[in-house]
Formats: sequence, structure tokens, C-alpha cells
Amino acid sequence: MERYSRHILLNEVGQKGQEKISNARVLVVGAGGLGCPVLQYLTAAGVGELGIIDDDLVEESNLQRQVLYGTSSLGLNKAKAAKKRLEDLNPSIVIHAYSEKLSISNAISLFEKYNIIVDGTDNFETRYLINDAAILTKRPVVYGAIYKFEGQLSVFNYKDGPSYRCLFPEPPKNTEAINCSQVGVLGVLPAIIGSMQANEVLKIILGIKGVLSGKLYCYDAKTSNVHHIKITKNELLINEIKNRPLKQEVVLSCTANIREITVEKALKKANVIFLDVREMGEEPTLEMDNYQQIPLSKISENLYEINADSEIIVLCQGGERSKNAIQILIQNNFNNCHNLKGGAPALLAQLKHNAV
Repeated sequence: MERYSRHILLNEVGQKGQEKISNARVLVVGAGGLGCPVLQYLTAAGVGELGIIDDDLVEESNLQRQVLYGTSSLGLNKAKAAKKRLEDLNPSIVIHAYSEKLSISNAISLFEKYNIIVDGTDNFETRYLINDAAILTKRPVVYGAIYKFEGQLSVFNYKDGPSYRCLFPEPPKNTEAINCSQVGVLGVLPAIIGSMQANEVLKIILGIKGVLSGKLYCYDAKTSNVHHIKITKNELLINEIKNRPLKQEVVLSCTANIREITVEKALKKANVIFLDVREMGEEPTLEMDNYQQIPLSKISENLYEINADSEIIVLCQGGERSKNAIQILIQNNFNNCHNLKGGAPALLAQLKHNAV
């Protein structure tokens, strides 16, 4: 027990508490920005059995914040790569790696194997699936979310408390759903929120009072300000989940008919507008005579600013927001729209090339 001696010295933990930790079974859904610190600290704490489910592969852009991985992990499945690194950190615990996506076909059977579920995901479909499966299996969910400089934390379904749906009853529209690959995130923010998720897991295991149930903890990394939002339990909504089969929420995006155009072809066109739907201040910045910026979140209320007689080349950072913007434009009779392949980075690179 020398490994856990600093735990055992705490009155709130002691030998019996450490044994509780060793007997705990925790499933972490998502081994990304949030999942990495959760996994590292729960492994170090001696949680007896850890499950990791993630079908994603380690990419170079992950290494800015997912510090569990190194360059040798690039291209590997995250769950398997995490397992290998964590076994070196603490070889005395059992770690299961599931290199698959959480779905309605495996969620219930997986959740039933563990005592606590940690939500380290970055998409709404999986968050609602986690919530509903946890209600059906009576498992608490330690939730975390990050966006740019902001982080959120809560514990759902804890001792008959509120659920994620009590806070957000329905998934957002696809046009409102943005993740860190599109807008960015401060590298240390997942470590802050993920470490706090690990803390909530340990509090649940040890029976320490003050588990973050019934309120949403909100943290601003720019100012270090913190505030809480009260979450009221919605009994009717929870009972509805209990009395229906598990289903997969879908944030739909009908993008099949959206036309793409390369930067080279777009720049050769006359009477076009390059419409940038990124948030103000996102890099790289662009300077062009026929350039206009309206963030996706504000495009519906600012359609009057767009010249419907021009051909509209819509761009963002990675391509998803521009597709969503085009859907809004088409619904409002802006029919001559193209999605710019490669987005703002590709456009800037071509402009620099042309200027040489």
C-alpha cells in the first residue's frame, strides 16, 4: 500500500477508503481531452477496474491537450493506446479497452459491468445515449464539457438526482452543435475539468459529502471566475426514459445536395462573395475585397446583409459549419451557394501563393 500512502493518511480515506477505491469499477466514455486526465488520476488512485471506450485514433492535433499520448501513439486507437500507457502507470489494476463506438447495442451491457460512468465525449448524440442508458441501469454519470475557454461539470443520476436531460431536454439543432475541432480549446482546460471529474468519481466511491449533483459548475479559464446553475429534477422526463426502449438521438444534417468548390476555382469566379461563418476572432484572419463574415450562430438574423444576386462561397475552419450555414441559406432561397473545400486555411494559403 506504499503507492497509496498519501491517500491512506487522509481521515476521509484511510485503509478502508482505499479498499473501496480498489473495489470500484469505472467506465470512461471517450479517451480524449477530458478522458485523458480522468484516466490518469483514477489509475494513479488505484481504481480497481477501469473501462475505456473510444473508437477514435490519436491524431497530431490531439497532443496539444491529450497528454496521455505521445508521438509514438499517433495513428493508434485511443482506448488501446491509453490502456498501454496506463498499465505502466499502475500495473496492479485491471484495464479494459473497447475500441468501438458507444451505441444502443452495447451501452446497457457495458454500463451494467461498472459502478460509475464518466462522460468524456464531445458530441450530443453520445451524451444523450450515456444519460439514458445510465438512467436505465441506475448508474451515476460524471459529466464534463469544454468549449474554447469555458468548462462545465456536474454529476447526473446520482442518488435519484437530476439527469442531463433535466438540464438539456432535447439535443440542439445541428447548426448549433460545435466541437473543439471547429472552434478550438485552450490546452490546459480539459486537464482542469477532467481532473475535477476524477475528483467527483473519488467522492462518490468514498461517500464524501458534497457530490456535484443538482447543479452545473461553470468555469471561465480567462478570468478564473466560477458560477453554479441550479438543476431541477424533471420526474416526468426521467420516467419517460425509464418506460421506453433505449434510442439513439440524431443531430441531423441534410448535406447530401451541398455543392463543394475548390479554392482555385472559387478565386477565378466573378461576382462572388466569400462568406465566412466562423466566430469573430478565429484564426486565420482573411482580408479580401469580396469577403464577408457572419458567424453561424447569427446568420439567420442577418440574412438581409447577404447579396442574394451574388454567388456565395461559404467557408469555415473545417467544413461542417459552412455546410450548416448553406442549409440555412437554401431554406431562405439563397440557391447559388458552394461550400469551400479546405475552408479558411486553404483560402489563406492560396492567397499567399498568388501574391508571390
